[in-house]
Amino acid sequence: MSKLIQARLQLRRDDFTLDVDLQLPGRGVSALFGHSGSGKTSCLRCLAGLEQASHAYIEVNGEVWEDSARGHFLAPHKRPVGYVFQEASLFPHLSVRGNLEFGWRRVAASERKISQEQACQLLGISHLLARKPATLSGGEAQRVGIARALLSSPRLLLMDEPLAALDSARKREILPYLERLHDELDIPLIYVSHAQDEVARLADHLVLLDNGKAIASGPIGQTLARLDLPLAQGEDAGVVLEGVVVDHDPHYGLFDLRLPGGDGPLLRIAHPDLHVGSTLRLKVQARDVSLTLAADNVSSILNRLPVRVLECRAADNPAHVLVSLDAGGNALLARVTRFSAEQLGVQPGQQLWAQIKSVALLG
Repeated sequence: MSKLIQARLQLRRDDFTLDVDLQLPGRGVSALFGHSGSGKTSCLRCLAGLEQASHAYIEVNGEVWEDSARGHFLAPHKRPVGYVFQEASLFPHLSVRGNLEFGWRRVAASERKISQEQACQLLGISHLLARKPATLSGGEAQRVGIARALLSSPRLLLMDEPLAALDSARKREILPYLERLHDELDIPLIYVSHAQDEVARLADHLVLLDNGKAIASGPIGQTLARLDLPLAQGEDAGVVLEGVVVDHDPHYGLFDLRLPGGDGPLLRIAHPDLHVGSTLRLKVQARDVSLTLAADNVSSILNRLPVRVLECRAADNPAHVLVSLDAGGNALLARVTRFSAEQLGVQPGQQLWAQIKSVALLG
C-alpha cells in the first residue's frame, strides 16, 4: 500500500475561504507555495488541528485524524505532528539541551523514532547543548527548533516558512541541514514557502495555492515547467533537474552530471562539494537557457543539449517569450526575446539546441 496524505478542507472566514482537496505523497517533501494570503498557513494549522475546518477529512498514511462527516476530530496534542514556525520559539530559561529534552520526554520510550544524538548530528548542534537561546544566532536557534520538533517522533513534520526570518547568509547555512532531513529521514514533510528557490531545492511535490484554492499539484519538475501557471512568468522561473555525478575533471574543477532518461544528457558543472556517484539537484533558470539551430562547439558555453520544442507562449514582458522544451525526457524552460524566437522559427516539434552556462548551474 502506497503512502499518502489526504486533506480535504473547507474553512470559511469573513474575507477568505480555504477550499482544497489535496493528495500528497506520504514520504518526501511536499511544498505549499503561493503569495501571502493564499492559504498556506491555514492548511498547516488545519493539519495540526490548531484550526478546525467546517468540513474536513485528514488522513496521514492510513491514520484518519479528522472526519467531520463522522464527527471525528483528533485533538492537536494527540496528533503526532512536529511543527516548526518562522521563529524558533525556544524556551528562554532552558538550555539547548533542556529545549530538546522537552520534546523528547513527551514521547513514550517505546515510540521514540529518533535519538537526541541523531537529531543533534543531523542538525549540527551538538556543540550548542549547554548554550541558552539568547546566545544563539537566528540560524542556530532555528536548527534547535527543528531538532526539538524531530524529537517528538512525529509522523508528519510541518514547516511554516522556517527561513523567512533569516538573512541570506543564515538561509544558506540552514538549507543543507534541511536537505539532510529530506535525504536521511523517512518522515513526510510539508513545507510552506513563498520563495521559489527554496522550494526548488527541497521539494519533491509542489502545490500552488491562490486565493484559498489549489490551482496546481504535482511532481515539482513537471509543475515548474508548466507554461499555463504563474510560476513560469516571474524572473525566478525555471525547472529542477536531478542527476548523478559520473566524472570529474580535477584540472578544471568540473564535474559531469548525467540526467535521467536512459543514456541521458550530460551537464558540465563547477561545484565544490561533489564526488563521483553522488546525486545533485539543480535549479536551471529559464533566463539562463539560450537556443540555437546547431551545436556550436566553439563557445564559452559548455552545456549544449539537443531539445525538442513542446510549447511557446508570450511572457509577462511583451518583448519576451517562454519556450517549453524536452531534453531527452527532462523538462527545460527558456526565456528568450520574441525577436530571437522569430529568427529561429520556434514552433512545437522543432529540434533545437539549448545552451546553458556552467557558471549558471548551482546546486
